[in-house]
Amino acid sequence: MKALRMTSCHALATLDCLEATYPEAPCALTHQNPWQLLVATILSAQCTDVRVNLVTPELFKRFPDPLSMAHAEVTEVEELIRSTGFFRNKAKSLVGCATAMVNSHNGEIPQQMAELVALPGVGRKTANVVLGNAFDVPGMVVDTHVGRIARRLGWTTATTAEGVEKQLCKLLPAERWTQTAHVLIFHGRQCCRAQTAWCSACPVVGRCPQVGVGRQK
Repeated sequence: MKALRMTSCHALATLDCLEATYPEAPCALTHQNPWQLLVATILSAQCTDVRVNLVTPELFKRFPDPLSMAHAEVTEVEELIRSTGFFRNKAKSLVGCATAMVNSHNGEIPQQMAELVALPGVGRKTANVVLGNAFDVPGMVVDTHVGRIARRLGWTTATTAEGVEKQLCKLLPAERWTQTAHVLIFHGRQCCRAQTAWCSACPVVGRCPQVGVGRQK
């Protein structure tokens, strides 16, 4: 399909409609503080938020802060997070991330993108989740849902997460970035699914250039 020349005005009108449909679209990862959010987001890679939320209570009880995690045995962390998948790499990242925070940031989570992505296991997606939801620093989170729906709506032509992030940040005002990600993720799970797009129930079907993509319901 030929890329559309989407305007900010058109995109914002569509976003307004989606936000009205999902007024309380939340951050789906259960957390009490920035440390817990960072850990949960690292664990969410290739794993459902539901599964992460089942695992984290015991993990947070055992390792409530970066200092305790920095001194953890990687094998113990592996056992606690095994059901999230890729548990060996994730455990290594969690311990390495906590160690870096203790050694370089006095055990605090940095609030700048460059410093966050320098931590083991932290990419731009994770950094944007933490910045936007823990520190109220605008961040455009791009996961598979956000990328898919942004392309279907004509908001981006990019195929990489970083490319989508850059185009959406140009298209939408910074104060809308964090909630935009929540709304698009929620819409992607509830309606605009990857293989089965529930177009008949879509609140923005009249504004979508790809109506009927996938197996329309």
